[in-house]
Amino acid sequence: MFTITSYIAGVKDRFTKEEKGATMVEYGIMVAFIALLVLAAVTLLGPQIANLFTRVDAAI
Repeated sequence: MFTITSYIAGVKDRFTKEEKGATMVEYGIMVAFIALLVLAAVTLLGPQIANLFTRVDAAI
């Protein structure tokens, strides 16, 4: 008879055996998070940096 505990044990075994897949997913999430941080930084700081280069260019 199939019980909840045997189902949970089977799921646990699948997750603990597939370390490579879990690691790849974790790295993918980290890369996506870093990409979002870079995008936010460029969006927020882009105009200020462009203004700085314009002022430096005008001063030269």
